Amino acid sequence: MEKIFLDVNVFIDIAYRKPLRRISLEKKDVYIFPISVHILCYLNKIKVPNQALQDFLEEYNIITLTQKILDSALKGPTDDFEDNVQLHSAAQADCDLFLTEDKKLLKLAYFGKVAIVSKVEA
Repeated sequence: MEKIFLDVNVFIDIAYRKPLRRISLEKKDVYIFPISVHILCYLNKIKVPNQALQDFLEEYNIITLTQKILDSALKGPTDDFEDNVQLHSAAQADCDLFLTEDKKLLKLAYFGKVAIVSKVEA
């Protein structure tokens, strides 16, 4: 099964702005970083407890922040710590794809074995 990591911008799109985009993720193993949930709740003023949010999150694997990811993210590959944490998280989870709309990240094309893409074939 294809393993896909969602950049926070894609995760938020799927949650609220472009929910039909979830179709391309069906039958895939999808990963997110926990800060994505924080950002989603903050931007959309989501109050907890929230059963709809809990149900939505059951579709995703959440990567744990480890010392190794933190240390690696502080060294790069970009000058954006949050992007680095997500890239290293995707690599740590052995993801095949890193789904983003961040033009700077898309220019990298790959991070280790993880392909950086803007769309996934359904």
